[in-house]
Amino acid sequence: MADRERLAQWLRDAHGMEQQAETMLTAQASRLENYPELRRRIEQHIKETQGQRERLETCLDKLDTSSSTMKDLAGRFAALLQGIGGMFAGDEVVKGAMAGYVFENIEISSYIVLLAAAEEAGEAHVAQVCRENLAEEHAMADWLRDHLPSVTQTFLRREERGETAKR
Repeated sequence: MADRERLAQWLRDAHGMEQQAETMLTAQASRLENYPELRRRIEQHIKETQGQRERLETCLDKLDTSSSTMKDLAGRFAALLQGIGGMFAGDEVVKGAMAGYVFENIEISSYIVLLAAAEEAGEAHVAQVCRENLAEEHAMADWLRDHLPSVTQTFLRREERGETAKR
């Protein structure tokens, strides 16, 4: 498979990944009632994710290809199932923050691979988009890593007081 074809395939995968991320983040944010700082950061990242998806679409257009409808639908369905499953966990907010941190690192690794592939294929525009998306994913992963302790502590305090802690 030629470098450009592989790059296009991985861009379609990343587009599906961003669709999945948007669905998961939207579901999570809609249920966060008692964690306003986390909710604000997730809502900010939803906007970033939408921008990332749009930038990926410009890359796909530049390579004369389009996103994979099946991958996008599969990603959204998986995110929906994950969101529904989280609704029933008593410690949903903590597990959601942990899952978010893991997912951000998956996205980071994807953009590292895409950046290397774009550079190898001589696609400077695609490489620049990957750098932009990578920076946003790093920022979100760093934020989650730095705030996992406070989210956990808030959850435990709320639970100890008998308050709704899961959301």
